[in-house]
Amino acid sequence: MKKISVMALIGVLSAGAAMAEFIEPTVAAPAHNAKGGFVNPTETITKVSRVNEMRDDVFVIVQGNIVQSLGDEKYLFEDPSGSIVVEIDDDAWRGQVITPTDTVKLRGDVDRGIFKTEIEVESVEKL
Repeated sequence: MKKISVMALIGVLSAGAAMAEFIEPTVAAPAHNAKGGFVNPTETITKVSRVNEMRDDVFVIVQGNIVQSLGDEKYLFEDPSGSIVVEIDDDAWRGQVITPTDTVKLRGDVDRGIFKTEIEVESVEKL
């Protein structure tokens, strides 16, 4: 009986692994705070053109410029590959003043809907 249970468990685990989708490898770096902290030099910057192809809730790091406020915590973000709407809550700014000429690094999750793809930003880092 134990052999059947073990084999069933292995079958379930194998099926789950086989059905997993490919997710672009990124190294999630923690958001920086006012005290500073470790910055991972191997974190992967994702191009905006790639973000539009990604699944919902995938963690991404993008680098470029916030070029326009769209109101209600929504902003237009651009990098050399394209533009995307980002949602930035007040606490993610961490007191920084950002202008369209400032290069920033945004960390957040892809928010994919039926008609739109956005990035829900967790932290903003002025470079």
